Amino acid sequence: MGLFTSRRLPPVLAVIVIGVVLPAILPSFHQSLAARVLIFALLAMSLNLIVGYTGLLSLGHAAYFGVAAYTVGVLSVKYDVSSFWFAALGAVGLGTLLAAIFGLLALRTKGIYFLLVTLALGQLVFSAAREWRDVTGADNGLAGIPRPDLGLVSIDWNALSYYYFVFSISIISFLVMQRIIDSPFGLALQGIRDNERRMRMLGYNSWLYQYAAFVIAGAFAAIAGVLFAYLNRIVVPNDTGILTSANVYLMVALGGPGTKFGPILGAVLIIVIQFFASDYLPERWPLVLGSIFIFAAYARGGLAVEIMKRFHQLRGLQVRRQHQEREGAG
Repeated sequence: MGLFTSRRLPPVLAVIVIGVVLPAILPSFHQSLAARVLIFALLAMSLNLIVGYTGLLSLGHAAYFGVAAYTVGVLSVKYDVSSFWFAALGAVGLGTLLAAIFGLLALRTKGIYFLLVTLALGQLVFSAAREWRDVTGADNGLAGIPRPDLGLVSIDWNALSYYYFVFSISIISFLVMQRIIDSPFGLALQGIRDNERRMRMLGYNSWLYQYAAFVIAGAFAAIAGVLFAYLNRIVVPNDTGILTSANVYLMVALGGPGTKFGPILGAVLIIVIQFFASDYLPERWPLVLGSIFIFAAYARGGLAVEIMKRFHQLRGLQVRRQHQEREGAG
């Protein structure tokens, strides 16, 4: 079902309007926080392509995000590459290539073994980021990444202008991903997720479809990594590691895997909770994170599904009440 149906269009437009208007009246720090939410929402949506729509559980998705961020950092800091388009193309290309290589290895396995292989491959990238001191700066990270030079127009970069830059790319990426999900390719992925054996009997090459989804998800994760590097101005090994992968997986699980807006909702909640926890309960963040994991496990289908259930229940009650009122009036 398309995204811009008559029922879905008003809330979609409302979200876009809020995304355009609200940040303009926020302090600069909250504008940067809003940009961070959008970047991780994009990363969560990319993971949702393989977790929610393909049924592949991955714990190494931060590898493509982090490699793209490091590529931007190396090109900008080490080689003085100022062009956003050159740095972004190289970063997304390298992140996508890494996903293509890792996909060939990981998709030789199934189920829990696939999860473990993606975890191991992600930790391999994390270890390389920590040990390759001359390139990555090891635990100190790669700092001093300048704001992007778009070349076409001169932009006075600040928290608000960069937010709108991230917002524009996120909206485009979201629409492209929804187009993929609603296409015959996306429907085939969902069929493979639900019953791979039946899809094979119908003539679908399930491995090829899963591999294509894995690579596409890696490409969008790399786009998020590019935006993150220019926002954070520093890249550290943890950006490629298990903690980042687990946080993004939690965003998908909490919001609702296999839903269009669930990963966005999950990203908003996790980033905002993390922000307030780091201010008021920094030593309790692992406890807070564990509680969210438990909540996500019990919220079957995620918050997006639960919210839609409640909405339909209220809608049904309203329709029945109106029907009873008409019968009473008659």
